Amino acid sequence: MSQNNVFAKLLMSWYRACARDLPWRRTKDPYRIWISEVMLQQTTVNAVIPFYQRWIRQFPNIQSVAQSSAQNILKAWQGLGYYSRARNIHATAKIIVKKFRGDFPSNKDILRSLPGFGPYTTGAVLSIAFDRREPIIDANVRRVIMRQLNSKGFADSVQDKKIFEFLDNVMPWRNMCIFNQALMELGALVCRSKNPRCLICPIRASCLAYKKGVVDIVPQPKVKAIKNVSAAIAVIRDKDKFFMQKRPAKGLFADLWEFPGGKIDSGETARQALVREVQEELSISIKIEKKLPNVIQFYTQFKATLFVWLCQPCAMPRTDKMHKWLKLSDLKHYPLSAGTAKIVENLEKIVLK
Repeated sequence: MSQNNVFAKLLMSWYRACARDLPWRRTKDPYRIWISEVMLQQTTVNAVIPFYQRWIRQFPNIQSVAQSSAQNILKAWQGLGYYSRARNIHATAKIIVKKFRGDFPSNKDILRSLPGFGPYTTGAVLSIAFDRREPIIDANVRRVIMRQLNSKGFADSVQDKKIFEFLDNVMPWRNMCIFNQALMELGALVCRSKNPRCLICPIRASCLAYKKGVVDIVPQPKVKAIKNVSAAIAVIRDKDKFFMQKRPAKGLFADLWEFPGGKIDSGETARQALVREVQEELSISIKIEKKLPNVIQFYTQFKATLFVWLCQPCAMPRTDKMHKWLKLSDLKHYPLSAGTAKIVENLEKIVLK
């Protein structure tokens, strides 16, 4: 048996013995595998499981996604972030139902033409659902192979050409669904970014970084620069209803609902920013009623600190399809950003106690 075949055999044997029992691994339905793979991008497995299970209960097949409203799709996605992925799922579902009568395409070129289907998602669906010999590269795979090759540099797309060449040599012609999942699972459980468990790794014999004792610095660690952003938020109340506005269809938090407010400019206080933002956005003045708890929310590239006040309007703001008065109970039907959802949770403790 060649060394390349040994690599695949050892890896897949380890997976069959040690893989976690995850809900999306109990199916060959390409729709369900697709949903899980999109959810898993830049989100941990433990965090995804309840989202996936709720999604499948609400949308058991691709037809149910296509028939749903955009608002319901975004609400179901709430908490996962990266809302463009949910919009792509909705758009792709409509295309598959309309053009392919709901049958999930197994053609690589067709899949790549669908919204949200880049190389990773295409390879994942083709290999896991259809057992096609297609490589996939995520953060875990990239780390595993860079250590096998003792590659210098950061774990980014610059490495992918070498990684694809390596994978093309070791991928089996059968059971690709096992091989690709095994690589990702190994990176998640054993070949971890910190504290790798090399002594139980099934492929350490071929790992050049392990042989040279440099596993901890391969790939080269990245230091993330997190930007701090502060914003003032007005929770405007009229009896038992609160004023909400919908964000534009493009840009940050597109199509999500939020309370009025915005960034605190240099040189102004949070209260000054509150009054200014409401005047600019709604053309009304407000009476500040009560300070609510601040909210801190981490996003991919920034940390947001939200300074929140309960307010009364001095004049009623205009309402339309983008601006509405809503009860707290109504908000369960509206998609909210993570920061706004935390404000609502705090508000429920005050209003409903």
